[in-house]
Amino acid sequence: MTGRGTQTIERALGDYARARLPFWAAELVMFVLKQGWACLFGGLLLSAIIASKLLWQPDWTIARYDALFLFALLVQAVFLRFGLETWAEARVILLFHLTGTAMELFKTYAGSWAYPEDALFRIMAVPLFSGFMYASVGSYIARVIRIFDMRFTPYPPLWATFALGGAIYVNFFAHHFLSDIRLALFACTLLLYARCRVYFRIMQHDWWMPLPLAAFLASLALWIAENIGILTGTWIYAGQARMELVSVGKIGSWYLLLYVAFVTVTVVLRGALNAPNHTTPRSHHSP
Repeated sequence: MTGRGTQTIERALGDYARARLPFWAAELVMFVLKQGWACLFGGLLLSAIIASKLLWQPDWTIARYDALFLFALLVQAVFLRFGLETWAEARVILLFHLTGTAMELFKTYAGSWAYPEDALFRIMAVPLFSGFMYASVGSYIARVIRIFDMRFTPYPPLWATFALGGAIYVNFFAHHFLSDIRLALFACTLLLYARCRVYFRIMQHDWWMPLPLAAFLASLALWIAENIGILTGTWIYAGQARMELVSVGKIGSWYLLLYVAFVTVTVVLRGALNAPNHTTPRSHHSP
């Protein structure tokens, strides 16, 4: 579906909701629908993980991980073919894909987690579909900014955001050898982004929330998705019992990683930074 076709459907759904629901209910319904549309890549990949776990047989010709890799490639091709992602966005998402795969290679080597099944498409102990899990996070960030017409203001200096993103990424590796500085990094995210508001439009009205709150809510959703991966046996954490849920402490890891993804995506989305929330006056609401 092209971007124009998506906008047509969105307007039709918005008109339908406004005609039949109170203002707050219509906004809530459209918010949920838009969020679902923004995380389409991740939703499809997560659905494939669940479906493959339920259906896959060990004697099938192709391994489950390889099927997930080929499925993710197909989804990415469809997104580009039908304009669900721009080529500029795809290049930046690829960058986050590669940085995520590099972290996977290190973390599996260090014994933090493992992928228990065989795969033909793999690098060392890392099946190649895993990089698309990181790509889905980048895809969500790029698409949610477009779909909700997001603006970030006042946005911190770019050099500071890249320095923080780099420090967060390095700490994912360095804490295996040096002191873990994640508490300081949590504090830095608040110091740097606490004043930054994310303005977004659902239908006709503008809303806002602090950027750290938005990052926390997104990290909570990723933690839920990660538990689905654990429950389907797709990956296993070291020292974790079978079917044991992921520690809530992992929400903090996702919270920090989201800043790395967000900073990466801002390479092509500079227009949303420190821009007026919209060019025409509208109603503004805090959540």
